[in-house]
Amino acid sequence: MEQTYQYAWIIPFLPLSVPILIGVGLLLFPAATKSLRRIWAFQSVLLLSIVMIFSINLSIQQINSSVIYQYVWSWIINNDFSLEFGYFIDPLTSIMSILITTVGILVLIYSENYMFHDRGYLRFFAYISFFSTSMLGLVTSSNLIQIYIFWELVGMCSYLLIGFWFTRPVAANACQKAFVTNRVGDFGLLLGILGFYWITGSFEFRDLFQIFNNLIYNNELKNFFLTLCAVLLFSGAVAKSAQFPLHVWLPDAMEGPTPISALIHAATMVAAGIFLVARLLPLFIIIPHIMNLISIIGIITVFLGATLALAQKDIKRGLAYSTMSQLGYMMLALGMGSSRSALFHLITHAYSKALLFLGSGSLIHSMQTIVGYSPNKSQNMVLMGGLTKYVPITKSAFLFGTLSLCGIPPLACFWSKDEILNDSWLYSPIFAIIAWSTAGLTAFYMFRIYLLTFEGHLNAHFQNYSGKKNTSLYSISLWGKEDSKVNNKNFRLLTLLKMKNTESASFFSKTIFRIDENARNRNQPFLTISPFGNKKTFSYPYESDNSILFPILILVLFTLFVGFLGIPFNGVDLDILSKWLNPSINLLHQNSTNLTDWSEFVKEAVFSVSIAYLGIIIAFFLYKPLYSSLKNFDLINSFVKRNLKIIFSEKLITGIYNWSDNRGYIDAFYTTYLKGGLRRVSELTHLFDRQVVDGITNGVGLMTFFVGEGMKSIGGGRISSYLFLYSSYVSIFLLIYFLLSRS
Repeated sequence: MEQTYQYAWIIPFLPLSVPILIGVGLLLFPAATKSLRRIWAFQSVLLLSIVMIFSINLSIQQINSSVIYQYVWSWIINNDFSLEFGYFIDPLTSIMSILITTVGILVLIYSENYMFHDRGYLRFFAYISFFSTSMLGLVTSSNLIQIYIFWELVGMCSYLLIGFWFTRPVAANACQKAFVTNRVGDFGLLLGILGFYWITGSFEFRDLFQIFNNLIYNNELKNFFLTLCAVLLFSGAVAKSAQFPLHVWLPDAMEGPTPISALIHAATMVAAGIFLVARLLPLFIIIPHIMNLISIIGIITVFLGATLALAQKDIKRGLAYSTMSQLGYMMLALGMGSSRSALFHLITHAYSKALLFLGSGSLIHSMQTIVGYSPNKSQNMVLMGGLTKYVPITKSAFLFGTLSLCGIPPLACFWSKDEILNDSWLYSPIFAIIAWSTAGLTAFYMFRIYLLTFEGHLNAHFQNYSGKKNTSLYSISLWGKEDSKVNNKNFRLLTLLKMKNTESASFFSKTIFRIDENARNRNQPFLTISPFGNKKTFSYPYESDNSILFPILILVLFTLFVGFLGIPFNGVDLDILSKWLNPSINLLHQNSTNLTDWSEFVKEAVFSVSIAYLGIIIAFFLYKPLYSSLKNFDLINSFVKRNLKIIFSEKLITGIYNWSDNRGYIDAFYTTYLKGGLRRVSELTHLFDRQVVDGITNGVGLMTFFVGEGMKSIGGGRISSYLFLYSSYVSIFLLIYFLLSRS
């Protein structure tokens, strides 16, 4: 067993070979590397699969033996200072590594098709493999310095992936916003790490916790400095996990490719903050007020994310705010001491949200074949609708993910969210009311997304956009440029195959093709490989290819069954999660309820499920009749408001809509006061530097110049004159000194 643990270093470093080999290949053999690019996707999937199998093996051993293993080696040794590097394997590490690898493998398989015609295909797989390496290195780190190094690498990879299409200004701005916002939290994290090293003299987790407990027990620490260091540590998690007030980067991160949105929002970047708080929970739990701060930030983020998702038109931004809200639930659970519930929800939410994002990518892939649907329009839910008959598999999978996120049993998120809601009653009734009401909002906005996307008639959107019933179809490049020449021979061949009988819309084409007016409404043969060797018939929009649907269907299975890992019934021994986490997390500090029978469970679950169903019913009441009764989509807002007036006042509805549509005015506040204030301070500093600092320097120079010029005119070359002036100056100074000494 110990020999298996000794090879745990392959968990972070095995995927690193992909970006290294791609870089060397492009440097030495660029033509061959680009022509055989599918090999790199296969290699990425293979290596991450090996890491997944190894992680599962370690997890099985930990469940059976409850072993925590740490291996370190010295890196820097200087007098009393020693910095060690190594890896730390416990149940928390194994859970995170399995989560990262399973979601990562499915995203890689999905990306091979989704990104196939993109010019940055190799660059994409190099980035995503390095992203996986950074995240796996973070969760296996044995000390705070090592965590910080991989923490920064995760931030760097997210910057590169969010701005993957950097030629689009909106994507370039989004990655800069994410980078700068996370730098605020990361600087606080670094200060917190240095503060705790100053207190304890160690970066290692075990030594840090033990020394810190002894200092607290002996009352040798000042509460203010202690709390300040803990808040600085927590600020890093606030930024990475998009908690209020450093959440503003998350919706803009949707400018990256959809597979990256799934990876960032499910198992990697946003999960890093939750992991850090869970890892340091033995430290936080004995510091005054810090647990209250974590729970307060969590509950604010829960409610804020849900309200900001209510009126979003972009499907990916709606899911992004949903992620923000669900991360708030996890942070709330950690602040309440329910670490088991938080990690359970991290697992269930990761698979459900990855399913939703990959499903949205399949929809975007389909919508970009419709008349005039550019990348930004293909994500607009108002321009969708009626997709059920065109993408039935994606629709069914998306429905499972939606029901799971709403908390409908027996899907995955129901089990974890219900635990958090029940624990909130034990912690604070006010927090519980907010958390339960947000569960209803979650059900409402998720079914709003589902109904706007799949129900109704696509023709109504199409006619409203084009302005006439019959119009021409175009292929819109994600790069936003029209080009009459395509240099890639493989791409040209694929385009000719697609255009064999009727010109078709190409998803990632650099060329804009004119297509028959009624092409969308008739079936078109399409060359594809199916498991049975039959040709498929597609209409516009059409269902995605098998390599895109396969990861989605696997995630459906996870969404259906992963929740059963943490069912907390003593009578039925299914609570594998508690056994798994017991060695690494002190369950004595948890508030989570361990249910003993089904009757008690039903009593506690019926209210949360009722709240969810209420949100779904309201969404159906507002949006289900929309498509059967309206053909002009300018009437959408008036239709919804007219129905809402039955329940709420017009001013309240308008206020909520404006609040959500304007992102809670938080971005505007930062732009006006924070960014504008910094600009004004910079201008004042520049003015002070130019007028005062430079003025003094220039004034001294000018004074020296004028004095020199004056002295030059005085000098005549006579030594007797110089001696006379010298003696006069000495006499004057002696007289002044004599008078001052007498007084």
